[in-house]
Amino acid sequence: MRVSKQAAAENRRRILTAAARLFREHGIDGAGVDAITDAAGLTHGAFYSQFGSKEAVVVEALRLVLDESNELWVQGASGTDKRRALERIIDGYLSLRHRNALGKGCAVAALGSDLPRQSKKVRQVFTKRLEEGLEVLAGLVPATAASRRHDVAIQLFSAMVGALILARAVGEEALSRRILETVARELKISAASRKSWYATRATPRDRSPDVGQ
Repeated sequence: MRVSKQAAAENRRRILTAAARLFREHGIDGAGVDAITDAAGLTHGAFYSQFGSKEAVVVEALRLVLDESNELWVQGASGTDKRRALERIIDGYLSLRHRNALGKGCAVAALGSDLPRQSKKVRQVFTKRLEEGLEVLAGLVPATAASRRHDVAIQLFSAMVGALILARAVGEEALSRRILETVARELKISAASRKSWYATRATPRDRSPDVGQ
């Protein structure tokens, strides 16, 4: 029986949603086609009618979750107060809610250690989306030269990812919370120390007594 285009699109969405969650929870190699189809409530036939291989699912699922993450950052960075926008991104990323949402959180933190063993095609998708995310951060970080902003964005995101990985890995709740809180606080202090940069990034109408303080 032929599947309608609408049903096929829905099956594809269910497969990618299930795969994206399972990959982040169990790793790419820890979630096979059986697990993905079971989680999606579909058959192997439905899976292979949409994707020719597991690699194809990895590529599309990775693209999906990284695009979603980048879009959230773009939305958060759309205001004129760059310092506040950066602080919101830091606080959201290094929150207990994000730490606890392994299957729905950042794919970079969840899958970073898996990616070196994946195909070139998978790593190319990851690289492109990572560069796009860093570009968003670079527009918010305190530095004047474009090359310096990108360097600071790399440093910032690396610290955020590392802190999230450690906070998830340790077996003591107090230490986990301390990792998140300490790194978030220090990153925001570092950003706030660049008062003059934030002042020049705001238009006269946008400035207020607390901008850059």
